Formats: sequence, C-alpha cells, structure tokens
Amino acid sequence: MLTIRFTRTGKKKQPQYRLIVSEKHKDPWGDYLELLGNYNPHTKEVNLKEDRIKHWLSVGAQTSNSVHNLLVKQGLIEGDRKKAVRISKKRTAKAEAKKKEAAQKAETAKPVEEKIEEKPAEEAKPEEAVKEAEKPAEEPGLTKEAK
Repeated sequence: MLTIRFTRTGKKKQPQYRLIVSEKHKDPWGDYLELLGNYNPHTKEVNLKEDRIKHWLSVGAQTSNSVHNLLVKQGLIEGDRKKAVRISKKRTAKAEAKKKEAAQKAETAKPVEEKIEEKPAEEAKPEEAVKEAEKPAEEPGLTKEAK
C-alpha cells in the first residue's frame, strides 16, 4: 500500500520535512517513489506539487495523519482533521490523577477563604494595635537598662 508521509531533513533542532510517496512499510529515510513537496514548521512555509498529490490520492495512496491535516489546512482535500498525537493509557491515567488532585485542593481551599471573608471589620484588629495592647505599661523614671 502506498502512503504519503513526512520524512525529516534539516539540522538538529531545526527540522524541515519532505512530503514523499513510498510503500507504507518501507523506511521513510530510504528510497521513495516521488517527492511531493516541502514543509518548514518554523516559518510555516509549504511548497506542494498539488497536481501530483491529487494524482497519487486518486491512484489510492493513503496519507499519514499529519500530512492529512496539512493538506486539509492548505485546502487540497476536504474533511475533518485527524488526531495526529496518541497519548498512552499510562500517561492519560497520570493526567487524570493530577486533575483530581488539583480539584481536591481547590475544594479544601474554598472554605478557608470563605471564613476569612465572613469576619466583620470590627473584630479584625491591625497587628500594631494588638501588640500595643499586650505591652505592659512602662513605669516613669526607669530606663531600659534598669528593667
């Protein structure tokens, strides 16, 4: 079965991709039947041979999910976008556990905030007033050293 997919080119951390047609089970970095275009994800520059892509699709070539999404975005084919990234069950379970933990923290934090807001302004004393009220009255005539 033929497939239209990306093959990566470019330097390290500066990827560029070629759209190629090859057998599905062949190595994407090996030989391919035809080069159909280029895609640079940094500049979003896309160069496609539209007539050749339509030809290969009419012959029965399938597209990878990423290439399908690119072709839909460019308007070459119509349809919905496909989910290109798969998340493992282990990672999904970990993300759900993290969401539950965050929800529990949010629930426990709400009652504390409500209690603080419910205090009337008369009962709440500034810290300085509380400290002055707790200090013993100083005796006149005594210095700090004498105490």
